[in-house]
Amino acid sequence: QVQLAESGGGLVQAGGSLRLSCVASGRTFSTYTMGWFRQTPNKEREFVAALRWSGEGRTYYAHSVKGRFTISRDDAQNTVHLQMNSLTAEDTAVYYCAARQGRLVITSLAYEYWGRGTQVTVSS
Repeated sequence: QVQLAESGGGLVQAGGSLRLSCVASGRTFSTYTMGWFRQTPNKEREFVAALRWSGEGRTYYAHSVKGRFTISRDDAQNTVHLQMNSLTAEDTAVYYCAARQGRLVITSLAYEYWGRGTQVTVSS
């Protein structure tokens, strides 16, 4: 059974940084795509970044975070990270880690497995 556990959320001032982590267990993830999504009240879940676990690890970012966020993986720890820099109040949300078997896509409905989320709050 696939399990995803996020950590690293918290309160940070605008302009600051946070690093989210997602520990994946229960499967060999070499054929998986790992994604980060975020959600605020009354809004749909929004794609943030994704990474293919195989090979060189192709990545893709939402336009709103490109250049500020970096997704990476630690094969030894079975962990995916999301380094978030230059945070703004608009980045405030619950951040979710997700996994799907297969190619990189940005649609949340395509992801089969989800973590419980971690709250990120950016004060302006």
